[in-house]
Amino acid sequence: MIRHALLTLGWILWSALAAHAVEPLSSWNDGASRRAIIAFVKKVTDEKGGSFVPPSERIAVFDNDGTLWPENPVPFQISFTIDELKRRLPDHPEWKSDKDIQAALAGDLTPLLLEHYKGLFYIIFVAGTGMTSGEFDQNVRRWFATAIHPRFKKTYDRLAYQPMQEVLSYLRANGFKTYIVSGGGLDFMRVFSERVYGVVPEHVLGSRTDVVYELREDGPVLLKTTNHPFVDDGPGKPESIHQFIGRRPIAAFGNSDGDKEMLEYTTIGNPFPSLGLIVHHTDAEREYVYDAKPRSSGKLVTALADAPQRGWVVVDMRNDWRSIFSE
Repeated sequence: MIRHALLTLGWILWSALAAHAVEPLSSWNDGASRRAIIAFVKKVTDEKGGSFVPPSERIAVFDNDGTLWPENPVPFQISFTIDELKRRLPDHPEWKSDKDIQAALAGDLTPLLLEHYKGLFYIIFVAGTGMTSGEFDQNVRRWFATAIHPRFKKTYDRLAYQPMQEVLSYLRANGFKTYIVSGGGLDFMRVFSERVYGVVPEHVLGSRTDVVYELREDGPVLLKTTNHPFVDDGPGKPESIHQFIGRRPIAAFGNSDGDKEMLEYTTIGNPFPSLGLIVHHTDAEREYVYDAKPRSSGKLVTALADAPQRGWVVVDMRNDWRSIFSE
């Protein structure tokens, strides 16, 4: 009798531990946002239900800055770009008369935010021009290995949001293909996307300029230029999705008005069930608080106003996330 009771108790404890081990989205508080994500995934993966979506159509797209890791006080790529401009300045005396570069070097981003961040994208593209793609990749890797975030005192690649990491893993475990569709630089994000997020480089879409092929004595190279800049933000996001993914997403995750068109394209008139989600930065203690007045990019006004009528999930970072970072 005692042995049977102990075996039964052991089985109950093992079952509870096993259930906890496979619990999805464990860094999320059990609120409406977490339940909405789980309910959506269960709905589209239930082969016996009326909302089943075949795996080939399970496309999920994620903004990067402000959605997968912090965007304020400045996007991480801007910190990298300013460091690169400082490093390369002695070799480019013409930059001393470039007002946008000088503003960036002085830490004054205000003029660079005008005309939908035109100046920010300009300095991003300039910082890499003339390099081969391999040289640029090497510089990005070196920066991630050494640069420390001024507030969080960690290397930047250790600041991915743990709750969103769990969403990426949860979706992939349920047959989704995950893509990054971001205003960040394409070449910059491809250096770390697989290591940090598990998103392979060919699933990264971002802002870009032309590269030029050359065959040199030591082999072929691609040279970065500032020609034909394409900003992968706002309407550029659904345009890139159409051109480079070729399937309409059924899930989109963003945090700013720059993601609104991607959310619209994913959720309005989609023949399949769809999910739109906005990360709202509401946690000053563990991260930042902003929407209408960010310090740099990441303004969230119109998409937030549209969320109720569109049925988009709005994540309250302070209340919905049990933890922000993995450590």
